[in-house]
Amino acid sequence: MTAMVHLAMAGDVAEAEELQDILRNAGIDSSIEQSAEEDAVTVLVPEDDLETAQDAIEALTEPDDLISEP
Repeated sequence: MTAMVHLAMAGDVAEAEELQDILRNAGIDSSIEQSAEEDAVTVLVPEDDLETAQDAIEALTEPDDLISEP
C-alpha cells in the first residue's frame, strides 16, 4: 500500500470535501484530517497519485482559489 501524502491545505471541512469530490471524480482516493492549525484541514492522497491529483485540482479549480502545496 502506498503512503498518504499532503496534497493541499483547505480552510475548512467544506472546502476539503469539495477537493475530495474533484479527486473522486478523477478516480483518485483521498482522505482529510484536521491540521494542527485551528480551522485548517489537510487533504491527503496516495503518494503514487500525487502528481495526477495536483493536475486534477489545478484543472478544476478557479485560478483565484488558493491551494497550498507542501
